[in-house]
Amino acid sequence: MPSNLSHFVVAGTGYTGLRVLNALPADRSLGMSRAAVASSQRKIRIVDLDASSTQEISLPGHCALLYSVPPARDSKEDKRLASFLARIQPAPLRIVYLSTSGVYGDRRGKLTRESDPVIPCTDRARRRLAAEQLLVQWCQHAACELMLLRVPAIYGPGRLGLERLKNAAPIIREADAGPGNRIHVDDLVTCCIAAMTDTTPPGIYNIADGDGRSNSWFRRTVADLAGLPAPPEISFEEAERTWSETRLSFLRESRQLDTEKLRSVLKVQLRYTNAEEGIRASLAAECDQRDSG
Repeated sequence: MPSNLSHFVVAGTGYTGLRVLNALPADRSLGMSRAAVASSQRKIRIVDLDASSTQEISLPGHCALLYSVPPARDSKEDKRLASFLARIQPAPLRIVYLSTSGVYGDRRGKLTRESDPVIPCTDRARRRLAAEQLLVQWCQHAACELMLLRVPAIYGPGRLGLERLKNAAPIIREADAGPGNRIHVDDLVTCCIAAMTDTTPPGIYNIADGDGRSNSWFRRTVADLAGLPAPPEISFEEAERTWSETRLSFLRESRQLDTEKLRSVLKVQLRYTNAEEGIRASLAAECDQRDSG
């Protein structure tokens, strides 16, 4: 099936978005950022989504757009996304939105499919669900295809929590830890590019590596492979007395993301289905970056 797309736009050039932009064809891609970006050779336009502005944001025609800008924390809605959608011209053929698996809320460790109900438990997840709902309405009106990627924790070079481990920050003991959901940033980039291709069916997709080992296992494994002391372990009850409410909110939700649709419909073959291999690759990449720096 031939593609109708001629350009790609990445709105939000942070940890994931910049990697996606750098992986796209340079002559057919455009980045948009709220601040200057020095570490890319790609064309990046500065767009302030927090300012009160009605100035049009021009997009190339026949484009697919990846939106990875996080919502501001001062509202129950996503005012940045609303501002962006009100100002873009022309409408893209397809929008890919990086949402969060937190929209499912607490599933008590159950396998969670895209068709399961969304009952977010935190303001952070409620803002993402509000953004999803806004996009559904907008895309229906604009005759624009929509891809909602529900993403869990993202790890990779610079995102392994090494400083916390060096500071001996405690983790939850394994007996109290629920299943973990995560994705290596390189695999997430692959998923984003697949979703931006208009030959893949629009819809909702869980994005995860399928390795359900706990976050406590992940932290211990990072420490071991990085040659650091194992982090101290505490009970969930002790964490409730000493940890912040924001950090505790992650512990109070438990689910295992089903990734069948990612594999059979999006047709992505992940590189790091074993998180231990992803940790090793991330540590090696960090060493390479230090050596080249």
